[in-house]
Amino acid sequence: MLRIACDLDGTVADMDSAVQREAMRLFGREVELRGGDAGLEVPTKGEEGQQGDALLTRAKGLTGRQMQRLWNHISQIENFWSSLPEIEPGSVARFAALTSLHRWEVIFLTQRPATAGDTSQLQSQKWLQAHGFALPAVYVMNGSRGKLASAFGLHAVLDDRTDNCLDVVAESKAKPILIWRGAPEVVPPGATRLGLTPVFSFAAALVRLEEMMTAKTKRRNLAGRARKAIGLS
Repeated sequence: MLRIACDLDGTVADMDSAVQREAMRLFGREVELRGGDAGLEVPTKGEEGQQGDALLTRAKGLTGRQMQRLWNHISQIENFWSSLPEIEPGSVARFAALTSLHRWEVIFLTQRPATAGDTSQLQSQKWLQAHGFALPAVYVMNGSRGKLASAFGLHAVLDDRTDNCLDVVAESKAKPILIWRGAPEVVPPGATRLGLTPVFSFAAALVRLEEMMTAKTKRRNLAGRARKAIGLS
């Protein structure tokens, strides 16, 4: 059995295209928010203006003030987080099927800010259920995912952001699986130096989890045979 945490935006849910859609509605079709090799960041709580400044580092064509206006606009959209498409259609249902088959324990993690309508947690739960994952556990968080992985005794964390995965390496015994959505040739050098071997799809991440499950079962069986051989079982 594995205990797994899975990020939402950029990992299974396509936040970038939804934010891009709203930016074009506000500022015109020439706006391009996904010009870099990585996706948009979800704004974090803090002083006024910080949301736009954080997003500006990965956006093209908008000022920090415009990015602030964009996220203020999104916050007024009822159940915005329920409207996102899957990045890889069918991947959530596939994850659910493997979770049931292997008896995995899964928690979904997100930093989604509040919007009109249901809470971010409830919107996320409804989204996961609509895509085939029954009774999902969702935790809306800020702060280190490594500390959370350590506190929850997780075996694996799936995430599309290098900094989150490095937090997991530094602060827990969990194995981070970096789902890199940029071009393969621009994977951050620090990722591989610190032992992160990226995968380039959520489907590949699921294969990696099954490999972990197989290795864990083999170790358990080997330990059982060793105990039997020396008369401890």
